[in-house]
Amino acid sequence: QVTLVESGGGSVQVGDSLRLSCLASGRTFSNYAMGWFRQVIGKEREFVASISRNGGTTTYADSVKGRFTMSRDDAESTGYLQMISLKTEDTAVYYCAVKFTYFASRSYNSATEYNYWGQGTQVTVSS
Repeated sequence: QVTLVESGGGSVQVGDSLRLSCLASGRTFSNYAMGWFRQVIGKEREFVASISRNGGTTTYADSVKGRFTMSRDDAESTGYLQMISLKTEDTAVYYCAVKFTYFASRSYNSATEYNYWGQGTQVTVSS
């Protein structure tokens, strides 16, 4: 069992920055690939970013490329999502998720592939 706790969300203005954190506990974090997803009420959960076990592969949704950066610190069992130049359309609940994998360099973009999820953190961007 892996427990994930997100933090760092909040209410900001267009153009501002935020850094989300996802603290993992319960298993060896380095055995897991990680992803960030977001969801707006009434819409499906959408992929935002993912990172491989070894941190060498990152993948981003087209809507956030160039603005969001995902990273991980295995010593701290924490994943991060640095968000800059935030837009109103980035407003959502952001969820982190992890997937156990034997493939060190593979990242995963589908929510159905992930085994464990955090409770979410709200990001609100206003103009």
